[in-house]
Amino acid sequence: MQVSVRDNNVDQALRVLKKKLQREGVFREMKLKQHFKKASEKKVRQQAEAIRRTRKAARKRLEREGGV
Repeated sequence: MQVSVRDNNVDQALRVLKKKLQREGVFREMKLKQHFKKASEKKVRQQAEAIRRTRKAARKRLEREGGV
């Protein structure tokens, strides 16, 4: 990942870098890896995330089709 600093404006470059890292999910991954999780806990979390993703997709699809 690369961010260019223009006109010695480090603050703006830092904001851009943070936004890119956020979009890539680096912060979330770091938070998840802070502590050891048992395999069963990982599996439960992944299943919950998958359910959340499918529900969100279904909501968006319904919204696009002119539903409630």
